[in-house]
Amino acid sequence: MRSIVRGLETNPAVRTPIYLDHHATTPCDSRVVEAMLPYFSRDFGNAASRTHVFGWRAEAAVALAREQIAAGIGARVPEEIIFTSGATESLNLALKGAAELREKNRDRIVVATTEHRAVLDAAEALAASGITLSRVGVDSEGRIDLDRLRRTVDARTLAVAVMAANNEIGVLAPVAEIGAICREQGALFVCDAAQAAGKVALDVEAAQVDLCALSAHKLYGPKGIGALYVRSRPKVRLAAQIHGGGHERGLRSGTLAVPLVVGFGRALEICLEALPSETTRLRELRDRLLDRLVRELDAVSLNGSSTERLAGNLNVSFEGVDAAALLVALPDVALSSGSACSSAEPHPSHVLTALGLAPERIRSALRIGIGRTNTEAEIDFVAEALVAAVRRLRAG
Repeated sequence: MRSIVRGLETNPAVRTPIYLDHHATTPCDSRVVEAMLPYFSRDFGNAASRTHVFGWRAEAAVALAREQIAAGIGARVPEEIIFTSGATESLNLALKGAAELREKNRDRIVVATTEHRAVLDAAEALAASGITLSRVGVDSEGRIDLDRLRRTVDARTLAVAVMAANNEIGVLAPVAEIGAICREQGALFVCDAAQAAGKVALDVEAAQVDLCALSAHKLYGPKGIGALYVRSRPKVRLAAQIHGGGHERGLRSGTLAVPLVVGFGRALEICLEALPSETTRLRELRDRLLDRLVRELDAVSLNGSSTERLAGNLNVSFEGVDAAALLVALPDVALSSGSACSSAEPHPSHVLTALGLAPERIRSALRIGIGRTNTEAEIDFVAEALVAAVRRLRAG
């Protein structure tokens, strides 16, 4: 194993590269792969084929996964789960589908300024077609301004979109409070829970969420499968965005990828089985890393709330160090300087910009996503590597 930074002692207990980008994607759990395998070959039927045993087996597998996901997010009935290709499609279906069937006087969509591009871009597309788009800001720690939200949401509001957990800074939203504000005005609450599902307890029924987007590959499941929770009481009306067969209660046509659906259900089930212990473990690893960085380096700043954030998330700025240069200096550690969906864009993070941070602090920010397979030895190794790299870059 070669050293990440010159002069760094190697640790035989650590194998590189070390993956610390679990907000971008997660490895598919071996137990999930095992659950999926039969549906690629032996039980390969189409879940919509109801005239023979192959279709019945596939249909039963899909029904079980639907039940697992519904139970995992607190849905009232499994039929409220609509399978899609991922959270981006789910969010587009939620916003555009609701806009197509809106009441005439409901012509406003409200979004938080720190939302994922899937929400912001979909909302901006609707704004181009005549919908009024209102943005609600956050404070310096990334927490939404509930008073401003309450003043903004009115009888004209069709939908409010706020994510349960931010994909860059890990900040958790007060979902129940937002749901109550929406319900007071009869507005739909659209919640992007791609980063939250399997990592924090979700209860869409209790929180009065109307539409909730989920993604399997963020919770140790397969890529290419997601879901949209669509409340049935009171019934949320959506216009389908993909036509051709009327699958998924007419909301999302197309043959279901049964292996992926099965993997999604099993992945969420595994996450929730270990949620309390894994949350504690990730928080301890996160705090261990941050404490080491703050202790050994000057001018290290945590971006986002120190308390209301995902257990495995760190977003840290190193004064005087360019994040891009720091990533180059750490070739054996998988980190990022922002959202994977925006990594090709040359613009600074819109999330950190919304916090009101100085451009220099934004340019020096790294996102660290600690996950299921990370160990204490890896965290210590990465801490040492980061400290060495920052010192070397600051020294010029």
